Amino acid sequence: MFLLDWFYGLLAALGLHQKEAKILFLGLDNAGKTTLLHMLKDERLMQHQPTQYPTSAELSIGKIRFKAFDLGGHQIARRVWKDYYAKVDAVVYLVDASDKERFAESKKELDALLSDDALASVPFLILGNKIDLPSAASEDELRFFIGLNDGLTTGKGRVSVDGCNIRPLEVFMCSIVRRMGYGDGFRWMSQYIK
Repeated sequence: MFLLDWFYGLLAALGLHQKEAKILFLGLDNAGKTTLLHMLKDERLMQHQPTQYPTSAELSIGKIRFKAFDLGGHQIARRVWKDYYAKVDAVVYLVDASDKERFAESKKELDALLSDDALASVPFLILGNKIDLPSAASEDELRFFIGLNDGLTTGKGRVSVDGCNIRPLEVFMCSIVRRMGYGDGFRWMSQYIK
């Protein structure tokens, strides 16, 4: 439960203690969306079947309410992503950093999301997952293949985008199974949830 306590403490410290946030977990199938959702929900690490239907989990402690939607990533599931764009506060887009053969497909889906007017001002956290695997791409490689080189992202620190008409967008590398990296990404993203 340490990870959950840390996560909820982080949300409270960042001023999300009286807010409700709707966050979409998107990405191709087998990128780690369901694993991340369960890790945040109850620190359970287990093998999951491919997500057939959209699922959600409401994480709450005290006044913190955080609703995450795992919409699946197979081609049929991607057709319903648009149905969940209304009133979304952030998107977490996962990429399997070890599956380089699918980088072009992942880039295509990410580009479609980033160009959708309904998500124009929504913060995007890109998680390059599975860095614990020897075949995983480096952050520079992943950025290159998904078209997010340094000049196109916000920066990993506290960067104010108020009045700049810039969408918060950043890449963080992680390993959900090793419980590393995604905390930094959520910490970055939380500063942009209004």
